[in-house]
Amino acid sequence: MKTTILAFMDTLKLFDYLLFGGILFFFLFFLILAILFHNRLTLALSLIIAAFIILVTAPLQYMLLHKYLYKHTITLTTVQDLEFTDALLVRGDLNNTSQQTINECSVYVSISKVSPFKIINNIYVYVPFKTQVLHFKTPLKPKESYNFKMLIEPFRYQKHFQVIARGQCK
Repeated sequence: MKTTILAFMDTLKLFDYLLFGGILFFFLFFLILAILFHNRLTLALSLIIAAFIILVTAPLQYMLLHKYLYKHTITLTTVQDLEFTDALLVRGDLNNTSQQTINECSVYVSISKVSPFKIINNIYVYVPFKTQVLHFKTPLKPKESYNFKMLIEPFRYQKHFQVIARGQCK
């Protein structure tokens, strides 16, 4: 647990510290205002509720900040089921569409089943039967792209499947 927290703190950038500092500032500010306005019960309770809403939504704000600052697109160019080997070859491009330089990125490739029923397909997307991760620490400047190739093995699924790629960049 301690190493996970330390690893997370090592990846934080200036914008992350500003976001968490702002969240902590407004949380304490609303609590102090609630203490000052303790005579007005409805105002004090609404300030306390607002403070805890700000605190609880901090992870969502962190994800939105990273989604905005480190925009990227992943395009799968080739998904090929190899004949003589139980493997799946996935090739794609990761494009940096943000204004920031991306220092490290993790590309998650998931394979899920395909069903003739659309409702079940939506469930299969969230429960893939095979997932593989590709980490790279090559700096990617704005408007640059990175070509990746991933070999997923063992892969023996003979029915229809869907390949989904998503990335998490910092």
